[in-house]
Amino acid sequence: MIIRSKAPLRLGLAGGGSDVSPYSDLYGGLILNATINLYAYCTIEETDNGRIEIEATDIRQRQVFDSAPQLPIDGVVDLHKGVYNRIMRDYTPGRLSFRITTYSDAAPGSGLGSSSTMVVAILKAFSEWLHLPVGDYEIARLAYDIERNDLKLSGGKQDQYAAAFGGFNFMEFLPDNHVIVNPLRIKRWIVDELEANILLYYTGASRSSAAIIDEQKVNTTQGNRQAVEAMHRIKQSALDMKGALLTGDIGHFTEILGNAWEDKKKMAASITNPQIEKVFRVALEAGATTGKVSGAGGGGFIMFAVEPTKRVQVVRALNRLEGRVVEFQFTEGGTHGWKIFTK
Repeated sequence: MIIRSKAPLRLGLAGGGSDVSPYSDLYGGLILNATINLYAYCTIEETDNGRIEIEATDIRQRQVFDSAPQLPIDGVVDLHKGVYNRIMRDYTPGRLSFRITTYSDAAPGSGLGSSSTMVVAILKAFSEWLHLPVGDYEIARLAYDIERNDLKLSGGKQDQYAAAFGGFNFMEFLPDNHVIVNPLRIKRWIVDELEANILLYYTGASRSSAAIIDEQKVNTTQGNRQAVEAMHRIKQSALDMKGALLTGDIGHFTEILGNAWEDKKKMAASITNPQIEKVFRVALEAGATTGKVSGAGGGGFIMFAVEPTKRVQVVRALNRLEGRVVEFQFTEGGTHGWKIFTK
């Protein structure tokens, strides 16, 4: 039998960073995000050779082990092994022999939540295979726990919930890791207008979000007034943007996006850099209204707000740089999996 799964990547529209502890524990976090038609993919193939074969084809990592109750965390395909170790620990399915293969439409460090989305996709494949009693909330919570506690990776909470639920979501992050996901029913014409107005550009440079997130944590813990007040405004921007989207006020949406980027740059010194500033300068000179880096910052994808009649000239200007414009559409569904029965 073959089991496949996929989980959608997300654009962080507003509130990014307020889902990161300790800020979310002290003040509560609000996030507005939406999934797009870029995905993380996982395939599990049952085998009978007593081995566990793991391959992440997009990042060219591969390891093979004899079947064992726990696998070593050593810097190679750790996301996959972290999921396997947790499933073996919590659900004790017995001795497993399988081959797992994964890849993603976006590189790690792209700012689209690719690592967390991959964990969600892997969890979904295992849950389909082993008939695990887990729903969307439980898959997201497990994914977060595996990354942050088992693997000690820095980050927030929004990516796992976006990948599990899909669509446009307004999320509330409360103390004790309590999360509420509120799906938004956005009218089709508003989604169409939003797609016409947003231009997605990949800088070509991945980055580790850990250092940026760790700096944000220090600023919050030490009570850095400028950083904390900026994060308060960023959190409020999620609530404001929710209203703008539900009413189709794209002009207000654009204004919120730009203001949130200015506040975000106050959270950590490495959120922007000369390359990012150059991309912004080129886009704005060509006709873009404003923009914001998706994710923690430092590289990856940038969202630009562009009046549709000026889109082509902005695309041409950006494509003369080292990165590339990526076409996308918003999606409604979250992670899902399916089985293929072989002879």
